[in-house]
Amino acid sequence: MILFGASGMVGQGSLRECLLDADVAKVLTVGRSATGQQHPKLRELVHRDFLDFSGIERELAGFDACFFCLGVSSAGMTEESYRRVTYDFTMAAAGTLARLNPGMTFIYVSGMGTDSSEHGRSMWARVKGQTENALLKLPFRAAYMFRPGTIAPLHGIKSKTRAYRMFYAVAGPLLPWMYSRWPKYVTTTEQVGRAMLKVAKHGAAKRVLETSDINEV
Repeated sequence: MILFGASGMVGQGSLRECLLDADVAKVLTVGRSATGQQHPKLRELVHRDFLDFSGIERELAGFDACFFCLGVSSAGMTEESYRRVTYDFTMAAAGTLARLNPGMTFIYVSGMGTDSSEHGRSMWARVKGQTENALLKLPFRAAYMFRPGTIAPLHGIKSKTRAYRMFYAVAGPLLPWMYSRWPKYVTTTEQVGRAMLKVAKHGAAKRVLETSDINEV
């Protein structure tokens, strides 16, 4: 299992579930900084240039699944800058993995409201849609797009984004109730991680999974 974006909120939740799952033999995290976690089946690889993975290809070969949780908020970003992180980084990594591991299942964490038409007015949704569409064309054994809405962080997990931390500080106590009341719009870091593992193991009827699909897996 390869995990990109392990230091983010969704990545932290996914890493936790991977390390707890007896079926997962080893986890390689790839990021520009290490998480600092210690576990017998965890190996962390720090890599600075997310547009070029040629120097670490040997480290990326031999895996059957990838969870791509790397992402940033579009707040205050130009479309060019947001596209560089969201589309260019993702496709550089995915293109390398598809060539090295054609039997891999690739799961990309997108977001509710992503624009598959690529022509909508919302910049972030349009770029996410372009990224999803490009990923689905790569020669993986299977690729799935996860589109969670509001995510309740569990088990002490915190967002790296200041605005999100402020939101969770205020709304946090209500999120478990919202999760049980509105499963079409709210999920948890634990549920996302577990759903990704189940889809990686057994597949899914849909290639694009919205929040309700994630909660039903």
